[in-house]
Amino acid sequence: MQQRRATIVNALGIHCRPSAVIVKEFTGYPGTVLLKNEHGSCDVSSIMQLLSLEMHQGDEVEIEIEGENEAAMADRMVELLETHFDFPPE
Repeated sequence: MQQRRATIVNALGIHCRPSAVIVKEFTGYPGTVLLKNEHGSCDVSSIMQLLSLEMHQGDEVEIEIEGENEAAMADRMVELLETHFDFPPE
């Protein structure tokens, strides 16, 4: 199992569009991907589950990944959570 922490940097937090990017990235991953914060925990199979964590700019999120290529997948999740999303793209 790989564990990481990430700090949300996107000004609007992890809202619908970033959540969709995260779900798409991890769809089909043959392992377990969990995010945890003060609002609870969820896997990343659903946009609605991600939204339930209410991840705002500056919030810290714990990441737990178990399965194939754990380290690379954990690093990718940190990268996504610490992205400045720009929607719509310019």
